[in-house]
Amino acid sequence: MNNAKPIRIIPILEIKNGLLIKGINLEGLRVLGSAKKFANLYYKHGADEICYIDNVATLYNTKNLNSFVTMTAENIFIPLSVGGGIRSLKDINDMLVAGADKICINSAAINNIKFLETASKKVGSSNITIIIQAIKIDNKYFISKSNGRDLVKIDPLIWAKKVEDYGAGEIIITSVNNEGLKKGFDIRLVDGISKKVNVPVIAHGGAGNFKHIYDVIKKTNISGVGLSSILHYEAINNFPRSKLKIGNTNFVNNFKRSNKRRNVIDKLKKYLKKRKIKVRDE
Repeated sequence: MNNAKPIRIIPILEIKNGLLIKGINLEGLRVLGSAKKFANLYYKHGADEICYIDNVATLYNTKNLNSFVTMTAENIFIPLSVGGGIRSLKDINDMLVAGADKICINSAAINNIKFLETASKKVGSSNITIIIQAIKIDNKYFISKSNGRDLVKIDPLIWAKKVEDYGAGEIIITSVNNEGLKKGFDIRLVDGISKKVNVPVIAHGGAGNFKHIYDVIKKTNISGVGLSSILHYEAINNFPRSKLKIGNTNFVNNFKRSNKRRNVIDKLKKYLKKRKIKVRDE
């Protein structure tokens, strides 16, 4: 493990029309509430960055993020990464103007690697993050696009090195197989990626408890962890019950709530610090 820099704690929010959604293996998406409210809460709780991924934009070629990003950026003062439906330099510029600090790309780079090269030269590699959605089949790994729906027969390690060579400033590696299951990260996958490249790597997919997060930090060379379920289902307790009527809302409307309002991010940072893992303090 590389202890040179503190580990970043990054809530990853999958969104649809301004609402936070969550599923398992990137499918079966449930509406949990206002994404902006969740982002504001995580900012107050000590998140180091926020990452929005608009899965609907990726699948249906819609672009609803700009005004939503602006409203979010007005209230949080940590780096904001945004992805979903980014297909052109204009899309990137519009999102940066709206208030994003970094742009996340997946499908567009797979479709045309030269787009990544052009984008990184135009806005700087530090503003470009590549998302790798890796799928494991018969003990072999492949990348995917369109939110994990389209398999691409390229090894994630080979792809990680290629996107680094073409200008990616950071990589988020998501294990589609582990995502949402809360049974731990794919250490083999994350370790392979983090050793293959020199740019920062963020591990995402599988965190169900603090030990899972500690293990992936301790056993790999990552720079941060992307967290979803472990945060979102605790965060629901911080908001009054709302009667949402958009999308698959049965889960959140019938969610069994707790009277305890935990700051998971703060507790996680204390847990890691106690175990000699460097984290960012306020």
